[in-house]
Amino acid sequence: MSEKEHMNQGLRIGALISGSGTNLQAILDACKSGAISGRVVFVGSDNPAATGLQRATDQGIPTFVVDYGAIIRKYTADPTAFNAPQRADFEMVMGRQQLMPEPTDPAKRLQFFSTRIAAEAELLSHMDTHRFDLLVLAGFMRNLTPYFIDRINSDPFHPRIMNIHPALLPAFPGVDGYGDTFRYGCRIGGCTVHFIDYGEDTGPIIGQKAFAIEETDSLDTVRKKGLVLEWQLYPECIQLFADGRLRVIETIHALKNGTEVRRKTVRIHPSHETTES
Repeated sequence: MSEKEHMNQGLRIGALISGSGTNLQAILDACKSGAISGRVVFVGSDNPAATGLQRATDQGIPTFVVDYGAIIRKYTADPTAFNAPQRADFEMVMGRQQLMPEPTDPAKRLQFFSTRIAAEAELLSHMDTHRFDLLVLAGFMRNLTPYFIDRINSDPFHPRIMNIHPALLPAFPGVDGYGDTFRYGCRIGGCTVHFIDYGEDTGPIIGQKAFAIEETDSLDTVRKKGLVLEWQLYPECIQLFADGRLRVIETIHALKNGTEVRRKTVRIHPSHETTES
């Protein structure tokens, strides 16, 4: 495909899902309406039963599955017969990962990262058959390791993996953001889109939307309020990426005690600028 053809077709988006794919549907709808200047070029999943895969199939989008559960079961059945990752890859991941710090049980760490790298190698093999500019995690319920991340992100100022989280980060990372928000008694809930880094829901924040939690709300209504905002926020952030308006920068804040706090944040350039300028 020529550069001119690429520009006419816009941003090439890859997506990973684990379940019903409602955020995927919001992205597909936004691409169709023109709210996102791009198209989804593949949808992958860690779950063979992910019903969201059908959303892609219905639109003629290629899909694939890497069954993480089967890989874990294979390791559990006989760790000695498992096709372990290359030693260099394993050492690199262990040196950079922030998901399972010491003093986690060594056997648990070995199983987690051996099976995770093996699964990610399969993901990358499938993804290598498609050209894509941005990878979106649309309800993908697996943490990614440096093995995977470093093969997608080649420019530290312009990461290419985006995620949506059901809470106002940095509060309530993890798998049940709306539940944690509700049980804590928060008066405000919300959702966050961020770039992926080596931690769990710790990457630079791109955008957030919030909603009020009323006394009459239940966990179910909180989740419904959040999902409506997710379906708005994710396409908006993807379009910012498509417009070249996102750049990761390092901010330095001096505290009164003399220490410095360093944090990677996202600068959103005005619409008349791009990050290339």
